[in-house]
Order: sequence, then C-alpha cells, then structure tokens
Amino acid sequence: MKMDSIKMKKELEQRLAKDNRTFSFDRKKDELRIENKETGKGITISLPGIIAKWENRKEKAIDEVVYYVEEGLQAMEDAPIQLTGFEKNIFPVIRSTSFPIQSEEDVPFFTDEHTAETRIYYALDQGTTYRLIDTKLMDKEGWSPERIREIALFNVRSLSTEMKGDTVAGNTFYFLNKNDGYDASRILNDSFLKESEKRITGTMAVAVPHQDVLIIADIINETGYDILAELTMSFFASGRVPITALSFLYENGELEPIFILGQTKKK
Repeated sequence: MKMDSIKMKKELEQRLAKDNRTFSFDRKKDELRIENKETGKGITISLPGIIAKWENRKEKAIDEVVYYVEEGLQAMEDAPIQLTGFEKNIFPVIRSTSFPIQSEEDVPFFTDEHTAETRIYYALDQGTTYRLIDTKLMDKEGWSPERIREIALFNVRSLSTEMKGDTVAGNTFYFLNKNDGYDASRILNDSFLKESEKRITGTMAVAVPHQDVLIIADIINETGYDILAELTMSFFASGRVPITALSFLYENGELEPIFILGQTKKK
C-alpha cells in the first residue's frame, strides 16, 4: 500500500478521535492539527515526516506519533505545573535549531545557544512526558535563567553515561541509548566528554541524530567518517525526535559541525 497525506490524515484521525477533540488539515503546509475543544490548546504535526518514517517502520511509526500526541494533549489538560519543589525533575534537552522557539500560545521557551545545528531547551520531567519551560512559567515563579541552567546541568551530570562499543574497519563507535528522553542531553556533560576523550586514539567525533541516542566515535581512517555519516543519517531518519544528521568534531572542549561527503570531510 502506498501512503500519502490524505491516507495518513485519516489514519491519525481515527486513532486520535475523542469527543472533546477537533481536527483541522492545512493542505498547503501538509499539517494536521489536533485541538481540545474546551481549551483550544493542541498539537500540530507535519505529515511528510511521518510518511517517510512509515515507509521504513510501517505501523510502529504511527504508534509512536499517536503516543506522543496523546501524552502531549494530556499534559496540556493536566493541572498547572510548577518548578518549585520539583528541582530534581528539571533537565536540558537538545533540539534542532529549526525547532519552534515558542509555544502554541506564542510564549517564548527558555533556550540557550549550543552549536550552529543545535539549541538547548529546558524541560520539567513529568514521568511519561515532559513540559518545555517557557518564560511565562519562569516569571510566574520568579526563577532566573541562571537557576534553571545550573539545576538542569547538575541533573544531567547525574545520569548514567554507560556506553556500548562496536569496532568497524579499525574505527570504534560508542553508543549511549538509555531511552530516558535525555540521551542526547548527555552532550552537555562536559566531564563525560572529557573522560571519553581520554580513551580516543584517533579523532573524536560526537553525534546526536535524535533525542534517544548519543554517538561518540574514535575515527582512525577516512572510512570511519563515511561509517559515521551513514550511522548518523540512519538514526536521524528513524528517530522519534530528530535533531541533526550532522556530526561534530570534539577538539579542546569545543564541538564543531562537520559535513561528510563520500571520502571527504569539511568543517
């Protein structure tokens, strides 16, 4: 069966239908919006990206979208959240620079610059989902950017950094995949990156293709760059929350995006 936007729209509407929800389809943008009738709050999803994942993963791709939409809508309907008293639940999350910088209600999220490809957001973990922290919530509780930043980075340093390795053509690739929602966030743990660098014998490269994986590569030869590029693109295409298909060189505590084309690499 060939999947298109109309078929995907119908499938999602059937799976997400509830008495208190409405659906609207923007044919020009190829987007489907699901809203709560009472609150007017909702989630907008881009169909082409879901269709691309469906081509590789079929029903599993749709299952994941439905799960995240349900969790997101439920979070919007729950009681108002607060930061005070829930400091241990505040974490940084990495997103692409193309990710929205404000909420559906046009309230800016609290963000920090990271690299040319990535941006840092901050989230309050709520168990099965999390809520991105925005300036309205910060102002309401009187929290400063420095306080959120300090707490979030402290918390991410407390997360496990155990990795699994695999060697291909002399190059070693280490994978961190705990599926706790903050795998990519470990890239902000400076001490972890510095410790990883100590066991690197060649060139150290880092990749965060999607939210639930972090890759550290020990590149020994040109083939290693090609393998890293293929790995990163594969993870990027299959991730529930894609970040970037580019990798980064790690030198002197800095991350520099690299473009890998065939047997060449370019900063």
